[in-house]
Amino acid sequence: MTLAMTLGMSIGVRRTLWMMWGEVIGVACVAISAVIGVSAIMLKLPLLFSIVKFLGAFYLFYIGINMWRSKGKLALSHNNSAAKNIRKRVLFSQGFITAIANPKGWAFMISLLPPFINTNKSLVPQLSLLVVVIMISELVCMLIYATGGKTIGRTLTKSENVKTLNKISGTLMIAVAFWLALG
Repeated sequence: MTLAMTLGMSIGVRRTLWMMWGEVIGVACVAISAVIGVSAIMLKLPLLFSIVKFLGAFYLFYIGINMWRSKGKLALSHNNSAAKNIRKRVLFSQGFITAIANPKGWAFMISLLPPFINTNKSLVPQLSLLVVVIMISELVCMLIYATGGKTIGRTLTKSENVKTLNKISGTLMIAVAFWLALG
């Protein structure tokens, strides 16, 4: 989401769509991998699943604390001429690599998706619906962030405003961690 916001600020929403497509496909790959791998773990080793769930919750809590402690820096160049010359293929691959290399995404997917899978029913229709919902949600959220980034770019380049945004995001991340650990 931060990548969508910063690209929205620097190159505009329309060009940022190329990154978003890569990100959505990468998130779908992570979700499918997480569910397939975790489904196998759920069936064979339910205790290990609980341990992974708590580790995921701890990691989200850790991320939330770090967001609270952030100095409020936002990497945004005001020289947009270089940013606007980025190729579509580079934007797409940046989104895809960001999604598949994001440990927070993996932790989130591994921790939250398995409860949505009913082991007594066929996996393919459940997983297909789950992935479509995730992809649509991801795209809509990135569009909101990119549009918001374009609209309020000047405000977010001020350090104090970014600190406030990080504190809000960190608080939400900590809340998700508690929900995950206790749910």
